[in-house]
Amino acid sequence: MPVLLVFLGGMIGAPLRYLADKTIQARHDSVFPWGTFTVNICGAFVLGALTGAAAAHALPHSATLLLGTGVCGALTTFSTFGYETVRLLEDGSLAEAGLNALGSLLTGVAAAIAGYALLTWL
Repeated sequence: MPVLLVFLGGMIGAPLRYLADKTIQARHDSVFPWGTFTVNICGAFVLGALTGAAAAHALPHSATLLLGTGVCGALTTFSTFGYETVRLLEDGSLAEAGLNALGSLLTGVAAAIAGYALLTWL
């Protein structure tokens, strides 16, 4: 049963990531990977919120498997983040590569903390 929940969540998260990435990136005339950045930050917030809900409100483990591991696991992407950062470096976009790396780390952690704090506070 747990594997099925993760599988079903991944079936939602993967196409959601693809569609969100393409939609967001199409709205920006920039080499910066706004689509990947956005889905990763949103995923960090949601995962933080799920963790807060599990800690403070006894969110069922099945929900964390479906939404956290499945949806958020497929929605967010470390490999694409790494690839796009290297691509920016190779293209000579050093400022964008640095902003992507540092901005993703700091904003992602802040989003996870905010999600956790919000759900433990509610």
